[in-house]
Amino acid sequence: MDVSFVIPVFNEEGDLRQLHSEITEVMEKTGLSYEIFFINDGSKDTSWEIIKDLADSDGRVRGVCFRRNFGKSEALAAGFKRVSGKYVFTMDADLQDDPHEIPKFLEMMKEGYDLVSGWKQTRHDPLEKRLPSKLFNATVSYMTGVKLHDFNCGFKCYTKECTEELDCYGERHRFMPALANERGFKVGELVVNHRARIH
Repeated sequence: MDVSFVIPVFNEEGDLRQLHSEITEVMEKTGLSYEIFFINDGSKDTSWEIIKDLADSDGRVRGVCFRRNFGKSEALAAGFKRVSGKYVFTMDADLQDDPHEIPKFLEMMKEGYDLVSGWKQTRHDPLEKRLPSKLFNATVSYMTGVKLHDFNCGFKCYTKECTEELDCYGERHRFMPALANERGFKVGELVVNHRARIH
């Protein structure tokens, strides 16, 4: 398997079919084999029913369903345990991460990176989310010495070896680039298109 996707889902019934369609469109152009893991993190809407429908219609789709909401770190950890791809993407399910950026990540990974983190340079979020995020990123960068602009961006690509070695629990998903750097993995950053939320 060339590429795996791990996508945490919490109440995203309006976005899942379009996200699946866009990933499929992009990946079919690459010619690479791939799989998509949707991790239903205790959704209260019809997200799980949609994931099951997608899995029934597309053999590359897998679903994992949590009994309640455990958070993004637990969802990512559940996906990391199941993937088989050489490269492992994480994405948010709300369509703000643009699947058309996937080939750019793969090009950087071929240059020898173990983790490439997206940078939402132009961010379509309200000010009350942007300001705390900016402070968080500056603090983590200063404390760890890892010079990234956007540690908390959900759009990342890892080598499978990297996902196997890093423990993802609690809120550690926010610090994965710093943890990877500490373990000797090569970490890079890529400016990505950040789309406005629709639903």
